[in-house]
Amino acid sequence: MSPEIQKIRKQMKQKRKLPKTVTVKRTSYGRWISKLGITIVLTLVSLILLKSNDKLKATFYQYVYDSHLSFAALNTTYQKYFGSPLPFQNLWNHETEPVFQEQLVYSEQHKYKDGVALTVSNQYLVPILESGMVVFIGEKEGYGNTVIVQQMNGVDIWYCNLKTVNVKLYDYVEKGSLLGEINGDQLYLVYKQNGTVLNYEEQLSV
Repeated sequence: MSPEIQKIRKQMKQKRKLPKTVTVKRTSYGRWISKLGITIVLTLVSLILLKSNDKLKATFYQYVYDSHLSFAALNTTYQKYFGSPLPFQNLWNHETEPVFQEQLVYSEQHKYKDGVALTVSNQYLVPILESGMVVFIGEKEGYGNTVIVQQMNGVDIWYCNLKTVNVKLYDYVEKGSLLGEINGDQLYLVYKQNGTVLNYEEQLSV
């Protein structure tokens, strides 16, 4: 096991015992304040339009609550015009946090419920397979502790049977970054798009 992986495991254990500390960067205040201002203005304009137009309000509620809203697509659009997903996300920086850039490694695979069970090393550190947004963290029946990431291509991937989770709800996560630690040696993956289960063999081969 490489020193980097050992260091990451040690930090994950410390997170369970110690409060998280952050270091505030003292640069780019003007830039993030501008982004924050733009976000507030856009939110206020949207609320005013929804309140003053019943037809628009009905369309909005139908799209958000009755249809499949793509958080990943919204995030991509926001970054295209305004930069980072959050206007102040770069204010915090972990000075000694090691870089985790890994690929998925497994020895066996077989169908499991709606997805696939991958045999990995014991307490395997799971990498993010594709960049996207975390849209669910919690228990799924038959799968255990689960994180769902909506990828940039609109595919929802379930990472299941997790012992620890290194991400938070609505985080934007990069491909190769650390998702969490597996419980035992079985990682369950499920691929869905608009509620439809996708062929895991095709997705794993991408």
